[in-house]
Amino acid sequence: MRQLFGTDGIRGIAGEYPLDQATTFAVGVALARWIGSAHLEPEVVIGMDTRESSQWIAEHVAGGLSRERVRTRFAGLITTPGLAHTAKTGPFAAGVMISASHNPYRDNGIKIIDHGGFKLPDEQEHALETHLFSFLALGQTPQPHKLIADPNLDRAYLDHLAQTLPGGIDGMRIAVDGANGAASDLAPQLLERLGARVECIHCAPDGRNINLSCGSQHLESLRAKVLEMGADLGVAYDGDADRALFVSHSGKIVDGDAVLLLTALPLHASGRLKEVVATVMSNLGLELALKRHGIGLVRTAVGDKYVLEEMQRRDAPLGGEQSGHVIYRDYATTGDGMLTTLRVLDVMRSSGQDLDKLTAELTTYPQLLVNVRVKERRPLHELDKVSAEIRRAEAEFGEAGRVLVRFSGTEPLARVMVEGPALDRVEFNARAIAAAIRGEIGE
Repeated sequence: MRQLFGTDGIRGIAGEYPLDQATTFAVGVALARWIGSAHLEPEVVIGMDTRESSQWIAEHVAGGLSRERVRTRFAGLITTPGLAHTAKTGPFAAGVMISASHNPYRDNGIKIIDHGGFKLPDEQEHALETHLFSFLALGQTPQPHKLIADPNLDRAYLDHLAQTLPGGIDGMRIAVDGANGAASDLAPQLLERLGARVECIHCAPDGRNINLSCGSQHLESLRAKVLEMGADLGVAYDGDADRALFVSHSGKIVDGDAVLLLTALPLHASGRLKEVVATVMSNLGLELALKRHGIGLVRTAVGDKYVLEEMQRRDAPLGGEQSGHVIYRDYATTGDGMLTTLRVLDVMRSSGQDLDKLTAELTTYPQLLVNVRVKERRPLHELDKVSAEIRRAEAEFGEAGRVLVRFSGTEPLARVMVEGPALDRVEFNARAIAAAIRGEIGE
């Protein structure tokens, strides 16, 4: 079982274990040893977001790689999907992204991507941990390796994205919220290159303002900017820009479920798509809307890496998460907020419809998520009161609702999600299940 890697790499508070100097150096050593055992090209590309800790973490990982004679090239500030594209298309055994995505600046993380552009499967992360703990036991002093960014790497990524929308978007007015993160400069560059008129907010990173009351988790200021400037739409990214959420010209919020629907329909009409892959968190309304068009919905565990694995098994071209991670397998190996923006713009351009019309048939069922701090994780079937509340709620909703209870992979939390046609019953059932959890295993 993995000890350091969660659903999206290693994550924590910068400077504290496992993101202290010794452990981040050991990550580089472990990755280098794994590369050697797999007989891969001894070169790794490293990228980072705008957090003040990202540079030193990157240099400690690079130091560990250098110790084992693995070369590094530094992409500097780049998005996670940009790093994945670079790892796939360049002469690299792997890519390392230093980012904590949508988390506040004090947090950071290490995401490792293989030479095919994919996040490592669980078994390879476990192998890395074995190498890492073995080296840490030696107690050696970390030696960071100074990194200088190669500007050609993110330029190649922007060229790739631009080629996916050859007709451009001349004259379209777009508001961009860069979350003071990795897309702050890249997204406006790309959209202006394609002919859009762009106004950017929260595109001035200072190392500490990444995701601070902005980006994909805080859409209020983007909505206000869209309405103020009369934009055709607004788009908000998170810190590493692997997700994107939208605001229509009327101020309507367009989440990942809505994006999956509006981009699935033309793929289905062309005969390219039969089903969409999403997670257990996607709204029941998406499932019903797709069903009306003869499109299936396959659900996976939470995490875009699990969505991608299922997409590969089914040869599905489209999948994603309600949070805005959307994967277009024809173009990318991971969720990519900037690519998602281009795919949405392509549908708008080709259909002649705005986001309001394109998402009009999606009825979002009331959904409530309640987090409960727990002192232990026990199988739900061993918790009699919790199981009884879940069964009661499921019986009440039938096929018109869903109940999902799961433990967080990174925090001591039980997550209770309930959705159904009536908000008052959704709230009642979610809180009843949460109370039962507190009574049996709550802190």
